[in-house]
Amino acid sequence: MQHGPAGQRDWKDWSERYGLLLAWGFLILILGAARPEQMFAWNSYATMFGSNAMIVALTLALLIPLTTGDYDLSVASVMGLSSMVIAVLNVKLGWSIGAAIVAALIVGGLVGAINSLFVLYFGIHSLIVTLGTGYFVNGIILWVSNSNTIAGISMGLVKAVILTRFLGIPIGFYYALILAFIVWYIFQHTSLGRRLLFVGRGREVARLSGVNVNRMRSGAMISAGVIAAFAGVLYTGMRGAADPSSALAFLLPAFAAAFLGSTAIYPGRFNAPGAFVAVFFLSTGIMGLNFLGVDSFVQNLFYGGGLVVAVSISQLIRGRRPMD
Repeated sequence: MQHGPAGQRDWKDWSERYGLLLAWGFLILILGAARPEQMFAWNSYATMFGSNAMIVALTLALLIPLTTGDYDLSVASVMGLSSMVIAVLNVKLGWSIGAAIVAALIVGGLVGAINSLFVLYFGIHSLIVTLGTGYFVNGIILWVSNSNTIAGISMGLVKAVILTRFLGIPIGFYYALILAFIVWYIFQHTSLGRRLLFVGRGREVARLSGVNVNRMRSGAMISAGVIAAFAGVLYTGMRGAADPSSALAFLLPAFAAAFLGSTAIYPGRFNAPGAFVAVFFLSTGIMGLNFLGVDSFVQNLFYGGGLVVAVSISQLIRGRRPMD
């Protein structure tokens, strides 16, 4: 075991990487002391893992453009649009569920392409573009659905997302886990991932080094649209219906998880493993508050406060160390 400055640095690095995992464990213990019969029951976590799969996917959708220095406020609306596309095509028009899912993913990619067009070729800040796109898409959802929930989604999708279980956990969780692994692998082990990270560190330096910055940023926004649409697939399968107004509520949890995740595993940059852990850390807190009978408005306080704290910690880490 190392002592002195070197040992202190090792401990500091370890605590930064895995502190969120430790905090998650402590959170479970603290809440479990108040509600042991619920917080220490495997079924509680199995349900939580399955029901938050779409938030994992939505957070991963955010993470990719965030890595290149862009914000995408439209991802939650794209998730809702994907869900509505599936419902309309499958329930109203009689399409097969597979064809409806493919169409929804294509629509998500198109929204991402539209975002990249306005950001890159018209020079409008990504916050403004995606805020406007998100509200525009939400208007389309309300128009197409006539502000009504569309139920009767094919049971094939419901079985493939929530009814089929492995180790008691709905299979949708494993789709999100596989997606997180793919995103991690791309950023950690491919030249594409390294170029995306390079663009996020400094666009002008990346451009001078021969990286096609616009292509990287455009690809990131299109990927965000496709992954957000995939989150809509999971959301539709979980509910068995498409709700025109509920998707926007998931934007704040996804942002909170993305920034909180940037403080863990690979501190100082947005990363898939950290985001994955952050989603379930925050979800555990919400689950515990529900078990304690706390009013629902506290969830907004929890997520909002979590986002502010996460961004503050992320800025402190970025100020102390270079991005990996």
